[in-house]
Amino acid sequence: MDVKHLRPRRDDTAPAPAAGPGAGPDAADDLGAGPGWMDTAMSVSFVVLLVGAMARFLIRHPGASDTPVVVTLTAVVALAYVVRPGVGDAPVSHWTRLWLAGFTCAWIVLVGIAPSFAWSAVPIVYTALRLLSERAALVLIGLLTVLVVVAQVRISGADPLLILGPPAVAGLASAVFLHMRRQSESQRVLIDDLIRTRAGLAASERRAGTLAERERLSMEIHDTLAQGLSSQRMLLQAADRVWDTDPGAAHRHVETASAIAERNLAEARRFVHDLAPADLADGGGLEAALRALAERESAAGEAADRRALRVRCTADGRPVSLPATVEAALLRVAQGAVANIREHADATDATLTLSYLGDQVALDVADNGRGFTPETARRSEPEPADGGGRGHGLSAMRARLRQLGGTLTIESSPGEGTVVSASVPLTDQPRPDSASGPKE
Repeated sequence: MDVKHLRPRRDDTAPAPAAGPGAGPDAADDLGAGPGWMDTAMSVSFVVLLVGAMARFLIRHPGASDTPVVVTLTAVVALAYVVRPGVGDAPVSHWTRLWLAGFTCAWIVLVGIAPSFAWSAVPIVYTALRLLSERAALVLIGLLTVLVVVAQVRISGADPLLILGPPAVAGLASAVFLHMRRQSESQRVLIDDLIRTRAGLAASERRAGTLAERERLSMEIHDTLAQGLSSQRMLLQAADRVWDTDPGAAHRHVETASAIAERNLAEARRFVHDLAPADLADGGGLEAALRALAERESAAGEAADRRALRVRCTADGRPVSLPATVEAALLRVAQGAVANIREHADATDATLTLSYLGDQVALDVADNGRGFTPETARRSEPEPADGGGRGHGLSAMRARLRQLGGTLTIESSPGEGTVVSASVPLTDQPRPDSASGPKE
């Protein structure tokens, strides 16, 4: 039986690589994980702004005494930012916070010497939002914004745009970043839920496949092996009774039992591999398989020293080619019905009637046995799919037919025999030459 398994793909379940300068190209690009395109863009922009601010300082203040300090601090700050520690899913370490404090202090010294370095504040805002908690990051951003406004006023005077612009830019950058981070966390939660859902679905499908295979084997055993073993026991008991008085009859009974055992072995091998029933494997079709079943059951009944069951087979209507799945299901229904007649009905005659009705095919199994009350029998026999009881008999027939869109009806009453009618529509079935049912 082919059971599909849903397995999460590797990229859905593999842990994200640790963030940091050495992370490879497969590192996550979201805002809370490894260095992606945004980290690279921030590093480049920060270095460019530092170099531009240093160049402006050197042009505006040639030969200044603090030039070596500015150049040295610019190189240190640029290098420290490029090799900054990353942040992954783990909490930020104590050393990372110390790095951020030292880095920020060095940058503040640069801004104090040359206010032009205040232009490089945006990448620092991004870094603070990544490494600190939301509240701590907003406090630091507020202090940096005040520093930037003071630096701009030192350069250009009390210009309203330079006073109001930095807070607006810092607020917008912080809002955008926090929104993107919350969105990323929400997506991560959704992905985790999806993975759990897929795992649960895979487990459910595996369980459904196991139950379906168990039901299939249960029905096959009931309709083939159990029926054959019952016939063998009956024949061997008959042989034992006449072993001394009629050795020839006993030998015939044993030979018949051996033939049934051989056929049961072939059936067992075929249904384990989900192949067509042995009676259908010869290519004679459903009608021939039903006639063979009737002959075997009649011969077994005549051979045994008990009330013989005579089984006949007839066909009505114009024969048509049937899908393999329909033939197999109706044959198994016939086998199960005949087994029930032999074991429970105490009947002497049974008739298998195969009817071709144009858009459907029907099989009637009638006997002259003791009969029963169908409603009582159905209430006492659980469906095989529910896991309770034996899951055999009439409920197994219904399960087979339900898979093909067919129905099973039972007409019986105590003392008046039984008629089991199975019908399968042909309009929704696959064509015989492309049937997806059991094949050899």
